[in-house]
Amino acid sequence: MNEYLQKVLTQTEQNNANELEYLQAVNEVLGSIEPVVEANEDLYKKTALLERMVEPERIITFRVPWVDDSGQTQVNRGYRVQFSSLIGPYKGGLRFHPSVNQSIMKFLGFEQIFKNALTGLPIGGAKGGSNFDPKGKSDNEIMRFCQSFMTELYRHIGQDVDVPAGDIGVGGREIGYLFGQYKRIRNAYEGGVLTGKDICYGGSLARKEATGYGLIFFMREMLAANNLSLEGKTVIVSGSGNVAIYAAEKAILNGAKVVTMSDSNGCIYDPNGIDLNLVKQIKEVERGRIKEYQKVHPNAQYLKNNAGEDSPIWTIKADIALPCATQNEISLNSAKKLVENGIIAVGEGANMPCTSDATNYLLEKNILVAPSKAANAGGVATSAIEMSQNSMRYYYTFDEVEAKLEKIMINIFKACNNAANEYNKKGNYVAGANIASFKKLADAMLAQGIV
Repeated sequence: MNEYLQKVLTQTEQNNANELEYLQAVNEVLGSIEPVVEANEDLYKKTALLERMVEPERIITFRVPWVDDSGQTQVNRGYRVQFSSLIGPYKGGLRFHPSVNQSIMKFLGFEQIFKNALTGLPIGGAKGGSNFDPKGKSDNEIMRFCQSFMTELYRHIGQDVDVPAGDIGVGGREIGYLFGQYKRIRNAYEGGVLTGKDICYGGSLARKEATGYGLIFFMREMLAANNLSLEGKTVIVSGSGNVAIYAAEKAILNGAKVVTMSDSNGCIYDPNGIDLNLVKQIKEVERGRIKEYQKVHPNAQYLKNNAGEDSPIWTIKADIALPCATQNEISLNSAKKLVENGIIAVGEGANMPCTSDATNYLLEKNILVAPSKAANAGGVATSAIEMSQNSMRYYYTFDEVEAKLEKIMINIFKACNNAANEYNKKGNYVAGANIASFKKLADAMLAQGIV
């Protein structure tokens, strides 16, 4: 590796010891941009460009006290990592999940910088959340937690400063409670301060579908560039949240057969094709577990997750895999099983769902990989469209938003493809995404001086 790159990586590892997810994200980006760095090495070294890019502008950590339904006071930890405002206000989701820690927040914030740059829209990168677990909590408990969380967070955000959105554990219900508390404290209606809002109070049509639809738009372009298509392909999808549900929906509309969906307990395998309306009922209406699918379709298989083992979903034979659940869900062993079973493409709907070893193995085997920072950028792109609608006091129709989303995803693929070709990495869209976004961010950083 280039000496300057290696020096920055070594420093980053020393400065962020034990933050494994964050170091994985930094290694993945810096490992791809070597040809760009070598062409500009003296300038980048003189301005400490890489050192500044891997250091968040601000990390905010705070306690979140709240009272449960039994009257017991609970305390959680809240985070907001405001990573980069180079090309716009900080922008990125909030995650409520027991696994949340500073490393995961930093990795997600770092990824968000590059993802947002690829959209071509004026938004910076951030991420936040809490180790609060919404599962099993009443609506009133979730409301009290969200109100306490926002009572601290409000002083660090704003529609021209930092615009949070949803992520794992933060859906329309949580965004509503957060927005209500923000409005109450600020005594002003600032619609653009949060995205993912319900359409009845300033949200955008197609926002719920955007990440999943965007993933399929990118996959369609990637497959077409390699003389392939979704038509007639068997697809395995992990997860059963918005990303998974609407990626499955759009894949089916493009002629594919989706045969799996999952949650943290296990996965459903229906070789006849997933009954998506039933999954929506279970997950979006009843907030139930995916296992309940068998009550209606007893011939479908339920494969339980075992602690410490890879998900069984990746052992199912298919043409295309769409990991849409969480980070590092596809290990090297799972990647080998996918290749053994004849996979031709992997589309990352979740953030960094493949381990580094898994990604490298898939690329070595000439499997097409749609990297998350490009392929799942449709959600944040549509959030930016929501922000613009809030600023204009105007609503686009569903079809108008979807058309804008489709155009953005096509342009993201073109940027990744062109960058990969320019730097002799044809077909490597992981490298293409990193190079295309890094060049834009580097130019912005150089233009704004040493700040």
